[in-house]
Amino acid sequence: MAEYFVGHKEYFPGIGKIRYEGPKSDNPLAFKYYDPDRMVGGKTMREHLRFAVAYWHSFGEDGSDPFGSATHVHPWESDAETPMEAYEHKIDAAFEFFTKLGVDFYCFHDRDLAPEGASPAQSEKNLAHMVALAKERQKATGVRLLWATSNLFKHPRYMNGAATNPEFAVVAQAAAQVKAAIDATIELGGQGYVFWGGREGYMTLLNTDLKREKAHLARFLIMARDYGRAHGFKGMFYIEPKPMEPTKHQYDFDVETVAGFLRAYGLEKDFRVNIEANHAELAGHDFHHELETAAALGIFGSVDANRGDPRNGWDTDQFPINVYDTTLAMLAILRAGGFTTGGLNFDAKIRRNSVDPADLFEAHIGGMDAFAAGLLAAQRIIEDGKLAAFVRQRYASFDAGDGKRFEEGRMSLEELAALASASGAPDVASLGRTSGKQEYLENLIMQYVLGVE
Repeated sequence: MAEYFVGHKEYFPGIGKIRYEGPKSDNPLAFKYYDPDRMVGGKTMREHLRFAVAYWHSFGEDGSDPFGSATHVHPWESDAETPMEAYEHKIDAAFEFFTKLGVDFYCFHDRDLAPEGASPAQSEKNLAHMVALAKERQKATGVRLLWATSNLFKHPRYMNGAATNPEFAVVAQAAAQVKAAIDATIELGGQGYVFWGGREGYMTLLNTDLKREKAHLARFLIMARDYGRAHGFKGMFYIEPKPMEPTKHQYDFDVETVAGFLRAYGLEKDFRVNIEANHAELAGHDFHHELETAAALGIFGSVDANRGDPRNGWDTDQFPINVYDTTLAMLAILRAGGFTTGGLNFDAKIRRNSVDPADLFEAHIGGMDAFAAGLLAAQRIIEDGKLAAFVRQRYASFDAGDGKRFEEGRMSLEELAALASASGAPDVASLGRTSGKQEYLENLIMQYVLGVE
């Protein structure tokens, strides 16, 4: 991969290419487990994990929160003479970071890449200008666009939603923004396009026509899909589930909700889910649960890799570090067939008081190592076969005979009930009391996690 920052202003001086040095290294700017070319189950780690950097958190986050102003000073902004120049400098800083970190992909919102203009036409012109620069940098470095999306939640016009807004003129503004963002995705060879319905929901049902809003959302997605396909977009459309925040209730609450929505409106062939760990937690689920659910329903697509704080009821977007969690995540992803157009995008931000340039690198290094270690443990679980064998045995009564006829739909309720009568008086002390062995299985997983090499 070319080092694009050579010949440009260096925004992370003193930090070179991040290398793999192994678990015994004490270098904070080196990978301990992520060895991109290491073969794991027939593919390299790079191919399995498909790491991406989130443009918004990494290059737009300023450390501010509801109780304090910005703490992060970005040199690509402070050395710019005009607002547009700041965006031009930011893209140089971003591609310097991508190449030094050694990731293959990045993701962006339209307003991360280019500023909003005074009109939709001006906004589109700004985006086209920055897309041209991004295309040059992609060609120079080999870094690719994993997916793009539109910021349909920050501007005051979207306070009541975008596609679900009760004012038609706002829906039209959202369409102009999405059209331009899809054009940008196509131009940059993006492999996916994400819809995150940050304000597609309600604050109170007292002023909401829920049925109508959901129908409007579906109509909007159908139009976006049709536009993308008609203009050559061959990638995947994603919906990113989230239960709440900033609204009280969002229509893309969790994976199961999204699956039902997609089936109801005939969108299941073109849409998959982009699952965020922190959003799963807010919905009252484990990250592992959402991944397994998506795989079972055939809509697994991509991942926003982060973590939340279980003591906070909001989106903390911290970098993932729990290898037990990443092992279960990678196990689900591998069993689902792995990534195709998706990948592991670090939708995570460094903390408010993390103000050194190295902090952004160290955060990503930690997250990449956590998923690399999880991949190694998950592959061993699959190769060893003990977990899969236990699950198969647990359901063995459905693999032959009457159990198989039931599973295949070749039995009526009367027949099923008759089997109970024919079996005579059951031993109520033992029927259905085969141990689930949860503690054994949890310990088994821990053996693989602790055995990471």
